[in-house]
Amino acid sequence: MTSEGRCLSYSGATAERVAFPMGGLGAGMVCLSGTGALTAVSVRNAPALLNEPFMFGAVRWSSSSGDGARVLEGPVPAWKLTFPWPDSTGTGRGQQGKTFGLPRFPGSRFEPRFPFARLELDPCEGPLRCRLTGWSPFAPGDAEASSLPVAAIEYEFENHARERVEVIFSFHARNFMRIAGAEGAAGVDASGGMVRLWQAGSGERPEQDGAFTIACDAAETIASARWFRGGWWDPVTDLWRGVAEGRTPPAGSHEAGEPSDGGSLYVPFSLEAGETRRVRLQLSWFVPRTSLRRGAGPFDPKGRTDGTETHVPWYAAKFTDAEALARFWADQIDRLRERSETFAACLAEQALPPEIKDAVSANLTILKSPTVERQADGRLFMWEGCADNEGSFEGSCTHVFNYAQSIAHLFPALERSLRETEFFDNQDDTGHQNFRAQLPIRPNPRRARAAADGQLGGIVKAYRDWRIGGDEAWLRRLWPRIVASLDYAIRTWDPEEAGWLTEPHHNTYDIEFWGPDGMAGTIYLAALRAAAEMARALGEPGDRYGALADKAVARLEGELFNGEYFHQKVLWDDRALEGEMSAESRESVRREGPKYQYAGGCLSDGVVGEWLAQASSLETGLDSGKVASHLRAVHRYNFRASLRDHANPQRPAYALGDEAALLLCSWPRGDAPHFPFVYSDEAWTGIEYQVAAHLIRHKEVAAGLEIVRAARARYDGRVRNPFSEFEWGHWYGRAMSSWSLLQAMTGQDYDARTRCLTLAPAVPGDVSALLATERGYGLVGVRDGEPFVDVREGTIGIDRLEFRPYRDAP
Repeated sequence: MTSEGRCLSYSGATAERVAFPMGGLGAGMVCLSGTGALTAVSVRNAPALLNEPFMFGAVRWSSSSGDGARVLEGPVPAWKLTFPWPDSTGTGRGQQGKTFGLPRFPGSRFEPRFPFARLELDPCEGPLRCRLTGWSPFAPGDAEASSLPVAAIEYEFENHARERVEVIFSFHARNFMRIAGAEGAAGVDASGGMVRLWQAGSGERPEQDGAFTIACDAAETIASARWFRGGWWDPVTDLWRGVAEGRTPPAGSHEAGEPSDGGSLYVPFSLEAGETRRVRLQLSWFVPRTSLRRGAGPFDPKGRTDGTETHVPWYAAKFTDAEALARFWADQIDRLRERSETFAACLAEQALPPEIKDAVSANLTILKSPTVERQADGRLFMWEGCADNEGSFEGSCTHVFNYAQSIAHLFPALERSLRETEFFDNQDDTGHQNFRAQLPIRPNPRRARAAADGQLGGIVKAYRDWRIGGDEAWLRRLWPRIVASLDYAIRTWDPEEAGWLTEPHHNTYDIEFWGPDGMAGTIYLAALRAAAEMARALGEPGDRYGALADKAVARLEGELFNGEYFHQKVLWDDRALEGEMSAESRESVRREGPKYQYAGGCLSDGVVGEWLAQASSLETGLDSGKVASHLRAVHRYNFRASLRDHANPQRPAYALGDEAALLLCSWPRGDAPHFPFVYSDEAWTGIEYQVAAHLIRHKEVAAGLEIVRAARARYDGRVRNPFSEFEWGHWYGRAMSSWSLLQAMTGQDYDARTRCLTLAPAVPGDVSALLATERGYGLVGVRDGEPFVDVREGTIGIDRLEFRPYRDAP
C-alpha cells in the first residue's frame, strides 16, 4: 500500500477482478487474472471477454517427505462460481467444464509492471515456492515487435526443503479454438515441445480458420494430445489423476479415432535443496481471416482476401501460418524480453506520484486489448472500447481519440496513420469529414454527420504529430486536406466568421450543442492557431486563420466566461423542432429550447481545446488566468468525495455510492436545464485524467492528484478490473488521456523539427518521466536541481535543452 492507501499489488478481494492483457497491437489478447487463470481469451479478431477456457498450469512434487499436486493458481474468486459463463449450462448447474474444483494454492499476490505481471503464490504444505510472470513484447517506436499475437508465461519453482524434490510441471488446454457446428475439421497436434489447438475454415466460412500454439523450450518437454476419450467428465478425471499421481503420457497424438479433446505439455525435473528452476511457455495464435466489415459500399463475402472486403490482421500479412509465427517467437523471445524489460524499468523508475504511474501504466494495457485493430497494410483502426463479444462502436472515432495521447508518442507512425485515414479516407472534397472510419479502412461513399470537436481536433493533432515526427513532406501532403477541413468547419459552424461556433454542432456527448460553448470553442481556437502555424512553416497563406483565432479568443474571454468558468450560450431556432419527437419532447423544446445542452453549467472538459493545445505545445493566446479559474471551478463543483447523495439516471456503473469521482458537469448557479446533455451525471476516467493533467499544468497539483486517486480507487480490483477502465466498453480509448499526466508533471516537450527539448516541471524537487520520440525513448526530468536526459533505447537528438525551473506561479 502507498501512503495514500492505493494498492499497487493485488491480493484477496482486490485480485478478484484483475485481468491483465497480453498480446500485440491489433493482434488480440490473453489475460492473466489476479489469481493466475488465463481469461478473456480474445484471439479471433474480436473481444471474447467472457471466454475463460479449460486451460491451466499445474505442478506435482514428490520427495521422501511426501507428494502433492496443485493448479498453479490462487483461490477461485467467489463471483465466478455463479457467473453465467457462455460455455456453461447456467448459473445453478455447477459450472461443469471449468477447472474450479481442482486443488489450488491458498493465496496469491499479483504485481503489475507493464508489460509484465508477476504472480506470487502463497506456500502450501509442499516444499515448493511457486511464482509466475506473464508478459508480451512492447517496444516504443517498433510497431512490428509490439504487434505480435504472442504472450509468454514463465513459471518459477524454488525448493525450500532440505532434500531433493522431484517435480513435474504440466500445462493443459482443451481445444477452445474448435467452433461448434463448423464445417471444417478441428484437432490438436502435439510434436516436439509444442501443442497446437486448431480449427480449419471452409469455403463458406474461411474466417473460422485459426490455431493457438503452446510451446515450451525446456529440453525435457513431452507434448501429448492423448487425452482419454470418454463420456461425462472422463477426460478431466483421467487428466487430473495423472497429474496427481505423477504420470506422464506418451508424446504425440492418438493414431486412430477421434482427435483428443485437448493437449498437454509435461516437464519433469529435479530440484536440489535451495535450487530454483524456470519453465517458460510461449503462446501464439494465428487467425488470418475475419468476417469483420463496417461501413458502406458493395460487399462480396466471397471476394478478395487482401483485406479490401473484410479486415485482415497485420500479422497475417507478415507470417504465412501458425508454424512460421511460432518459430519467429521462439527465435526472438529473448531479445524481445530484454527490450520489454528495458521499457518496464523505465516506467518503474519514473520519479512521479504513485497514482500517476499507476494511471499511465494501467491504461497502456488498452494497446494490448481488442480495442485496437491493425490491418494488413499496417494502419490502425480503433474501436472506442470492447463490448463482451465485439468492438464497441467503430471508426477510430475522432472526438474520443482527441483525448488519447499515448499512441502519438509511443508509436508516432501508427498515430499518423490515423490522421491519414481522417483526412483522406473519411473526408470528401468539400472538407466534410465523417468522424468514424470504415473497416477495412477505405473511402466512405456515404456522407455521415460531421463532428465539430473531432474534425477540429484532428487539425490540432496533425500539428502535434508533425512536431513529434518532424516530417515536413508528410505535412505538405496533408496540408490541402487540412485547409479543406478547416474551411468546411468555418462555413458550416461559424458562417459569419465571428470566432465561435454558432450553428448546431455534433460532439463527443453524442448530441448537438446549439450555440457557442467553451468546450468546442477552445478546440476551434486551437485548430485555427495550429493551421496558422503550419501555414507559416510551409510558406502557405494562413493570416485568415490567425485573425479568426484572435476573434475566437475575444469571444471566449468576453462572452463565454462568466467570471469563474467558461460556459455555453444557447442559440436556437425552429430547426430544433424538426424531426420525430414525442408531444412531451416538442413541448419541452418550445418551453426551454433544445434538449441536451449545458448552458450555464460548469463542464469538466469545458476548455479541453486548451488542454489539447498544451499537450501539443501550441500557444493559443487564451488568458491562462481564466483557464486556471475554470479548472479550479471544475474541481470545486464537479469533484465529489462521495456520490452517496448524487442522482445519476444515466449509466451509473462508472461511479456510484461511496466512490469519489469528477462528474462531467454541474450547475453551481442553479440554472440546470430540465434535460441536460445526456451523460452529464456520469464520470469518465478519460476526462478525469484530462482535467487532472490540466490542473497540474497550472500548478494545481494537489487537486489534480486527488482526481487521479479517485479514478484509480474505483478500479482497485474489488469491483472493477484495474486494467480495463470502461466508458462505452472495456479498455476505452479516451482513458489514454492519462499519458498527458507525464507531460504535465515534467513540462516535457520535444520538437523533432528543431531538436529542442523543453522541461518545465510543475513541482519542486526531483521529478522525471518517460519521454518517447520517433527514434528513441528514455527518462527526462530534474535531479538535484539540474535537468537530465537518460536515453534507454534508440536515440533522441537534442541540439538545445530549454530548462524552466519550477516556480510557484503558473
